[in-house]
Amino acid sequence: MKKHVMIIGGGIVGCMTAMELVNRGCRVTIVERNQIASQTSGESSWAGGGIIFPLLPWMYSEQVNALTNSGANFYRELSDRLQRETGVDANFEQSGFLLLPTFDTEAAQTWCAANQVPVQAVKASAFGVQSISGEDALWLPTICQIRPPYLMQAMRQWLEQNNVTMLEHTQLMPLQQTAVLSEWQTVSGETLSADQFVVTSGAWSFDLLKETTAKLNIKPMRGQILLYKPQKNLEQMVYREGFYMIPRRDGYLLAGSTLEDVGFEAAVTQAVRDEISAKAEAIMPALKNEPIVNHWSGLRPGTPENLPTISAHPTIENLYLNTGHFRYGLTMAPASARLVAALMSGEKPPIDAAAYACIS
Repeated sequence: MKKHVMIIGGGIVGCMTAMELVNRGCRVTIVERNQIASQTSGESSWAGGGIIFPLLPWMYSEQVNALTNSGANFYRELSDRLQRETGVDANFEQSGFLLLPTFDTEAAQTWCAANQVPVQAVKASAFGVQSISGEDALWLPTICQIRPPYLMQAMRQWLEQNNVTMLEHTQLMPLQQTAVLSEWQTVSGETLSADQFVVTSGAWSFDLLKETTAKLNIKPMRGQILLYKPQKNLEQMVYREGFYMIPRRDGYLLAGSTLEDVGFEAAVTQAVRDEISAKAEAIMPALKNEPIVNHWSGLRPGTPENLPTISAHPTIENLYLNTGHFRYGLTMAPASARLVAALMSGEKPPIDAAAYACIS
């Protein structure tokens, strides 16, 4: 009989974990408080930009980069597989990444050389953008992007085709301390049973586990994004001091994103709209004459140092965590899924798991 695994949370990390477990022969159920692959206010999986790169990796720990480094190659293969098997194009693109000053040039070039990431010193104006902090930019031509809403739709279709059960609009009660977890109660009074459970609930993970894992340091961090459709778009992604612009294949342009500690408040604000549009226009002055097509937000699972928790629960048997990826859930998801699946199967993890352990 197949091992039955229940995944709590149907975002990118949850769906990627489900795919990994299906490929290992498990029977999988995903429990999702909203709807998988829907553009629900507050969900970060569809709301993010989709850059498959940790923005400034030379500023992060080895443990963060161990999870992010394999992302681009994995998504290239995954997007081909998903399109072949589901017919859904996730819009994977190698559009390149232009890094505008100011940044630590030496640290950036040293990291790129050590990690076989091609990098060139360039002038910002050669790429059709305006740099208010100097012309000396870096061009990383191999950095890729994928379109999160399309990726989620493709993964949902694949999961359906591979007999994954989806319990949507289903919210679980906060977990109470127990020695062995074999069932979990919903807020409507149902009892859900499985052989193993994995929490992949992002910003909502702490509320589910606070009675059993008081030291789980995850909180929601709001990010707001603007959408344009300019007459002449950028040809590459652009990043400057915490702000990015991402051109899409169909002519749209994303600009964002903020980091706001406002709890579970997912509303957008005029002040941030004005802030983002000013930053976008400073880089691309032609946007001053362009309307803003859309404005949305998502709640990221904020964690110290962007370090997720990927481990067995320290006191509850049959419970695992794969959560708290902050800004890089998309980029970390493939390696995170492989790591938690190995732990659940009693295998030697592909990378050292100690840094991601859960503390009760």
